[in-house]
Amino acid sequence: MKLTELKVGNDELISWGSRTYVMGIINVTPDSFSGDGIHLNSEKALTQALQFVQDGADFLDIGAESTRPQHVPISDTEELDRIMPVILRLLEEIPLPLSIDTSKSSVALEALKAGAHMINDVTGLNGDPNMAHILSDWDCPIVIMHNSNGYDYKEIKSEVRNALENSVQRALSAGVQPENIIIDPGIGFGKTPDDNLVLINELQSINPAGYPTLIGTSRKSTIGHILGTSVENRLEGTAATVAISIARGVDIVRVHDVSQMKRVCTMTDSITRSWRPENWTNP
Repeated sequence: MKLTELKVGNDELISWGSRTYVMGIINVTPDSFSGDGIHLNSEKALTQALQFVQDGADFLDIGAESTRPQHVPISDTEELDRIMPVILRLLEEIPLPLSIDTSKSSVALEALKAGAHMINDVTGLNGDPNMAHILSDWDCPIVIMHNSNGYDYKEIKSEVRNALENSVQRALSAGVQPENIIIDPGIGFGKTPDDNLVLINELQSINPAGYPTLIGTSRKSTIGHILGTSVENRLEGTAATVAISIARGVDIVRVHDVSQMKRVCTMTDSITRSWRPENWTNP
């Protein structure tokens, strides 16, 4: 199913530029950096997902392997053992599109077979040579994220843009349809706090082709560096990054605190995109 054919809240079809879409994070890991990991507990994941639906999420993003710095990689089998029970349980109860946060084509394939809707690859299709072909075969939406092992950039914006263009070309060459591509600058992945701040403030400059953009700043360490706060005290900092990202044209925000960030999105969209909630009445 193509990305623009996915139905989100109230059976609304995705319409890029009309408003910001909220992606709620469900970590089924024992070692999430944000402290919100749910390990081998599909019922707890369901409870969190139902709360996210009530809070106004448009997508759910489920990940079973931590991507925190110095994380310990896990095997395909272990990742499937963690994530598949949660996917199957949520598909029974949750009306929202499910995004699967994985860089392994075998995990992506099993998730798509089960009924998942899209794949979020933090390696930007650079981790598994089969991933792009799987996504093409399934006509599957893909989030292509920029990732780097180092911090030595000569010019952060152009280098991130060029790397994303290369990843997009890899997807297109494999047969992925352009309308199924979303890009993500990869805030916090191989970048200094200053790098991250530049990318947030100049999002449009890394996306000359105009693909929909997702950003994940929620509770990230850059916020902690600026505010001097621990991971559980980064709500206001996250809100600021979400609002600025929307003003810079982002389409999806990937967040832990769905209820609060939904309100930030609604208010910011009302200013920047002239969007109004359904219950709006002009006094």
